[in-house]
Amino acid sequence: MDTGGLSLLDQRIAGCRACPRLVEWREEVARTKRAAFADWTYWGRPVPGFGPPDARLLILGLAPAAHGGNRTGRMFTGDRSGDVLYQALYDVGLASQPTAVSADDGLELYGVRVTSPVHCAPPANKPTPSERDTCRSWLVQELELLRPTVRAVVVLGAFGWQAALPAFAGAGWTVPRPRPAFAHGGRVTLDAADGPGLSLFGCYHVSQRNTFTGRLSPEMLRDVLRTAARTAGLPAR
Repeated sequence: MDTGGLSLLDQRIAGCRACPRLVEWREEVARTKRAAFADWTYWGRPVPGFGPPDARLLILGLAPAAHGGNRTGRMFTGDRSGDVLYQALYDVGLASQPTAVSADDGLELYGVRVTSPVHCAPPANKPTPSERDTCRSWLVQELELLRPTVRAVVVLGAFGWQAALPAFAGAGWTVPRPRPAFAHGGRVTLDAADGPGLSLFGCYHVSQRNTFTGRLSPEMLRDVLRTAARTAGLPAR
């Protein structure tokens, strides 16, 4: 387990300036802020993954929110999507508390790491294909460092699913052809020539659009997380 490697990777991600549009946007948001967070010093940089380096379950989102992770410096922290995700993780026994408000709030994840295929907050929450592809090398490196322990991945949303499949291939797992389509509750097993396979689970994204309309209910989210955790060998309620 290369804990130093993952810590170093997180530092390198936080210093990335590879995509000019994303750099300009995240820094502009950090300067202008939202009125409700006027007294905050925004993170305003790429947001690295969060969770233990020996995680058995990986949760893969889309990108940090402009006034969420881009403000707090931690994935899914300080926004409505994070409220839903961390409450569900707490409900199934994978998080120490049900809320995530700041990077120093004491939240711990048990056997779970949270990351995304794009590490900068994008305008309108929509990275371009070029930005997605530029950021992929970070996810490949993160997956390579997690390979000794990670056994399951929950991918939130179709964009994350499409972005992640090439990264899994780049990190040493075999992605079926044709590539499996995203579906909520879908499950795909990725084999590896030189190590354990990986169970990939699809889940609707925890966006306000999905949670407010009921497309993704708390119980639906808990069901996917619980199944993925148990598949990964983690105890889950």
